Amino acid sequence: MSRPITAQQFHDADGVDDWRVVFEGACAHFRTGTFASGVALVDAIGRVTEGRHPAVDLRPDSVTVRLGAGEGGITDDDLALAVRISTAARELGVPADPSAIQTVQIAIDAMVGPDVMPFWRAVLGYRELGEEDLVDPHGRGPSLWFQVMDAPRSQRNRIHVDVSVPHDQAEARVAAALAAGGRLVSAHAPQYWTLADSEGNEVDVATWQGR
Repeated sequence: MSRPITAQQFHDADGVDDWRVVFEGACAHFRTGTFASGVALVDAIGRVTEGRHPAVDLRPDSVTVRLGAGEGGITDDDLALAVRISTAARELGVPADPSAIQTVQIAIDAMVGPDVMPFWRAVLGYRELGEEDLVDPHGRGPSLWFQVMDAPRSQRNRIHVDVSVPHDQAEARVAAALAAGGRLVSAHAPQYWTLADSEGNEVDVATWQGR
């Protein structure tokens, strides 16, 4: 029987150096170089899934795989599949690039989330995931998270962007944003950093650590 595991347990396991946990599960990005090599990798992945259904994104020069998305989270079966997928990629000579992994989420401040979620679900054609999230049923667009507020906010930034990145890429991403003219609003490292552009529009750079 499949058992849930934590992000820490996933990263502590052997054989998952290609993978990073972000908001949408455990992800790996493989640089195939050509579409034909990508198709070959997807075919190889299909042969090792053992009845599981990973989310696979095939592009002209890469393949991204996501495991453990949804309310159930990451399981030990996902861990075992991650190892098999990495083995298949190595056998094909396809390298992984963990620095290319990220998940983008839109966060909406709401006093009563259930009152506003139906509007966003309808206008985007999304579906509910739990009590606070909406997701694209086709896996193309960013998810929406409805952040419950204790008091209404009348200023800007009722909506902000969350960027979930690999834990070993977060500080470099923050440094790049600061070098590009951003400023640090607050730091809650290693869980997240809140940054703002020159006009005060905010974004959180987040990892799985501390959650």
